[in-house]
Amino acid sequence: MSEQSCFHCGLEIPKDEEINFDEKMFCCTGCKTVYEIFSLNDLTCYYDFEKSPGATPQDIKGKYDFLDNESILAKVLEFQEANTSIVSLNIPHIHCSSCIWILENLNRLQPGISSSQVNFPEKKVRITFNSDLVSLKSIAYLLSSIGYEPYISLENYETGKTKVDRSLTYKLGVAFFCFGNIMLLSFPEYFEMKEFWLDSYKPFFRLLIFILALPSFFYSASGYYVSAYKSIKSGMLNIDIPIALGIIVMFIRSTYDMLMDHGPGFFDSLASLVFFMLLGKMFQIKTYSFLSFERDFKSYFPIAVTRINSDASEESVPIYDVLKGNRLLIRNQELIPVDGILISEKAEIDYSFVTGEAVPITKKSGDKVFAGGKQIGKVIEMEVLHSVSQSYLTQLWSNEVFQKKVQQKHKTITDAISRYFTPILLLIAFAGFGYWIFIDANIAFNVFTAVLIVACPCALALTAPFTFGNILRIMGKQKMYLKNALVIEQLAKVDTIVFDKTGTITTNKKSNITYEGTNISDENFLLIKNVLRGSNHPLSRMLYDFLPEYKRIKIDDFQEITGKGILAVVEGKEIKIGSSAFVESPDLDISEIERTALHIKIDNLYFGKFVFQNQYRQGLEQLFARLSKEYSIKVLSGDNDGERNVLEDILPKNTELIFNQKPEQKLEFIKKLQSHGKNVMMVGDGLNDAGALAQSNVGISVSENVNVFSPACDAILDAGVFSRLNYFLKLSHKSILIIKMSFTLSLLYNVVGLAFAVTGNLNPLVAAIIMPLSTITIVSFVTIMSNYFNKRNLYLF
Repeated sequence: MSEQSCFHCGLEIPKDEEINFDEKMFCCTGCKTVYEIFSLNDLTCYYDFEKSPGATPQDIKGKYDFLDNESILAKVLEFQEANTSIVSLNIPHIHCSSCIWILENLNRLQPGISSSQVNFPEKKVRITFNSDLVSLKSIAYLLSSIGYEPYISLENYETGKTKVDRSLTYKLGVAFFCFGNIMLLSFPEYFEMKEFWLDSYKPFFRLLIFILALPSFFYSASGYYVSAYKSIKSGMLNIDIPIALGIIVMFIRSTYDMLMDHGPGFFDSLASLVFFMLLGKMFQIKTYSFLSFERDFKSYFPIAVTRINSDASEESVPIYDVLKGNRLLIRNQELIPVDGILISEKAEIDYSFVTGEAVPITKKSGDKVFAGGKQIGKVIEMEVLHSVSQSYLTQLWSNEVFQKKVQQKHKTITDAISRYFTPILLLIAFAGFGYWIFIDANIAFNVFTAVLIVACPCALALTAPFTFGNILRIMGKQKMYLKNALVIEQLAKVDTIVFDKTGTITTNKKSNITYEGTNISDENFLLIKNVLRGSNHPLSRMLYDFLPEYKRIKIDDFQEITGKGILAVVEGKEIKIGSSAFVESPDLDISEIERTALHIKIDNLYFGKFVFQNQYRQGLEQLFARLSKEYSIKVLSGDNDGERNVLEDILPKNTELIFNQKPEQKLEFIKKLQSHGKNVMMVGDGLNDAGALAQSNVGISVSENVNVFSPACDAILDAGVFSRLNYFLKLSHKSILIIKMSFTLSLLYNVVGLAFAVTGNLNPLVAAIIMPLSTITIVSFVTIMSNYFNKRNLYLF
């Protein structure tokens, strides 16, 4: 009886040991049990993605009992608040689409798991679960029972160190050693030197060359064989197939030549090929890591937080200057940037940015508050436990909850080319071999190998990521911080730009403020100042800075109603600060009402209003004049149209001005534009514009030393470079041009290389050297062109 394969894991089943269940064969009870679990939960689609995709589950009884320890659990969990917990687990066995599918459907296997997201490159799964319904220990055993045993190393959690994979470095070192020594031993035969001792020991030197070629062939090049095998097994032809085929053909041909004494073979070319290919791979990894490093750790978001100094004074400082032990002031709607201890009596924290659940959690004095929570209500104070982690904020900003579904055109181009490239390349290689084999066998093998090597589309695949990576770095240095590379492509498609008025085209730092109404006593000014202290609205911040300093008092109740105003209770008095309609001010002359103002009412007694003569950002008129030549411009405002005449004088004639817009109306306005086929970019201050920013094709939040962090936006623009907005749009257009130019360059390189290879005029060794040089050429080209267009645009704007 012939051996059969297990339906679940694919391993061969020894004779007479098979387990028959549901008309399927399994190698052990564990595999059968996993199949039963999937069947009971209607998850048998798992087997549709790959044939025999699973691993045999191991007996791990007691292995994860240490997760019952609360102190250890606190180190393993990356977030724990109330009954919501989040953990990222390493799953070494993730290897195919079916693995991703089952791991992202864990909620169907275990009640209490709300969501799970797989990071395939890092082989990690991020699980959000209800700790009242399921424990982390139970989740670990569940994963193990279905063949995805998690790797939990407490050493990593204790030290914060991650294991660095140096296998490529070792392979490169071995390839270099083999390449160098084989070349030295091959010199006598290269120069056809006739000398007695060399001729006598020629078989010995050839054997030595063969032995030195083995580590390079079997170890250094092993990654290409594995990748090619997995590609063929999955039914998709990747670029490693022709590379692996070329290496194998070269090794077999060289061994045959040596055994039959036809010559030394191509072991020198083989070793050099492997070395130069690994060198090219190392180069692209190091270069891309450098670009990522520059973005993640040098291009900080322009977000600040209010720090309370030892003398009780307040100052706005960049978040990366916050240190352990600092005391921070967090206002309404501000994001908590660090883990800390709550000092204030009580706080309401919204962790929807982290968990996706919008129900606020009540914290009391002494409780721990986690980074990523959003403060709701009156101002709070906290003490910092750990300095801010920029990488954490990057992860938060890139949370899948806030990702927009955008078409990835550059990926589509690359994927389309790769899909047809490998079959066409194999066809050309075999056609060239078939032609030359009847003329000269040596040339035939050279042509076959050279074609497979020289046409490697590595440079082609690197064009888009390296171009966008470099543009991300350049924009970051110019204080425009993008969420990811896809935003650049979306910027290039924009045809309509919608601007918010207050806090966006007007500056929070400059405004002429006058008071109109009955006299306000110092006692009431004290109440107003303390209420304003908890708000983040631009007008509130301007008025707070305008009023003189007063002592700080306790706010009993605080509520900021978006688009309307503030309702607070202080020392038993009700204070309303906001729009005319919100405070129900007495009817005034229309000309008086139609001005930007904050109205004041205390204990149902209307006092008057603070009128703002807004100061518009420097360079606004010139910016709009440039933008109006290429884009349709709209200005939305939640204020009345009291400044319509001023704006009409400043802005181009075709600019559409819309006033009295509530946040939900701004959102509907964006939707309406999109329904007419417009690609809309929304530029707002991130306060009342979160919905519109999220709805737009590209949402840009203008930041001006205020810790209002909105993951709903795609980019954060430092207010100091607002006048350069047109420069960033131009640069995004140029990045698409660079990609098209790079694609053309890569294709031309391949056409020329193939022409030489097919005609037998390209040695495999030369092809191996040219291949990494093409990668260097493309990376250098996109870097030079990106920097050129950057400098050119900066000069123009």
